[in-house]
Amino acid sequence: MMNKMIVSNVVHRPLRSAISAIAIAVEVTLILVIVGLATGILNDSKTRQEGIGADVMVRPPGSSFIMGVTGSPVSVKVADVLRKVPHVVAVSPVVTQISTAGTVEVIYGIDLPSYESLGGPFHYLEGGPFQGPDDIIVDDFFADAEKVHVGSSLEVLNHNFRVVGIVEHGKGARKFMPIATVQEMVGAQGKASIFYLKLDNPANANAVAAQIKQIPGMEKYGVQSMQQWLSLMTTGNLPGLSTFIDVVIGVAVCIGFIVIFQAMYTAVMERTREIGILKSLGASKGYIVQVILRETLLMALAGVVLGILFSLGTAEGIRHRFPTLRVLITNGWILKAALIAFAGALLGAVYPAYKAAQKDPVDALAYE
Repeated sequence: MMNKMIVSNVVHRPLRSAISAIAIAVEVTLILVIVGLATGILNDSKTRQEGIGADVMVRPPGSSFIMGVTGSPVSVKVADVLRKVPHVVAVSPVVTQISTAGTVEVIYGIDLPSYESLGGPFHYLEGGPFQGPDDIIVDDFFADAEKVHVGSSLEVLNHNFRVVGIVEHGKGARKFMPIATVQEMVGAQGKASIFYLKLDNPANANAVAAQIKQIPGMEKYGVQSMQQWLSLMTTGNLPGLSTFIDVVIGVAVCIGFIVIFQAMYTAVMERTREIGILKSLGASKGYIVQVILRETLLMALAGVVLGILFSLGTAEGIRHRFPTLRVLITNGWILKAALIAFAGALLGAVYPAYKAAQKDPVDALAYE
């Protein structure tokens, strides 16, 4: 009987119910898309770094563990020192440079032979390796997003390059240039930002890291195994990202709370006489509260389902429009977003439900 009455109440006010459900859907979509975009980009970066094939990363003193935020502060001759360390079979110096033209991305200046010695050669979908200093190799995601092909002209870091190869994604950056070209462009001739090491056995990574730290002059270098670096790449370890996600969730909860509060409070005022009739028929305060809260939960459920559908549709749209962006919507975050939405909706309905339960039946029946 109660369920039938609750459904009738929701259907009787379709516009208000729809607005409430859509507001909760927006709340869920905001959480899932923003968090999915942040974690998707982070996960994509981790996957591409893992695809390089290196076992150990060596960074100059004072550099951040976030790829691309360093310049080119140390000599590439450090690679010769690292090659002499036991268990090291290949070393590749890389110059990283951040580009903010259009989107923020990290450009790699590489020595192609040593870079390919880490995890195997590039898989070329079109074209081939560098032929000159003004050549550039891009991955397939970037090529699809920007509609470029072998022979296309591409402006990067205020310099025109010719696309000579399109490779399968997942080998570090999305754009690769000759290391000497990038060194000259950033005024860091003969220097590198990071050194990738390939070992005879990944299990020797910690031993190699300890040996590098014992080399005179390299005590303060950042030396990490790839597995250690991957474990650090979480939303909790990146500066400001977890705070940003918390702010997004807070804004989303406020949206759900305000809309549900307004909708349910107005509904209680409009149904004063109805509440009086229920009380005159013996309905307890708990029964009235339960009616209001269950009605809220029904609208919240509809909003959560809509929000999940909106989020999946938005994620698919982003993938089609911006192929280089990854949106990762996990079952865990779907559950979290749903619980947050339900909590916000119930919080917004508590006072209206309490207000309805406190109404005097005599005054309610006399209400016009």
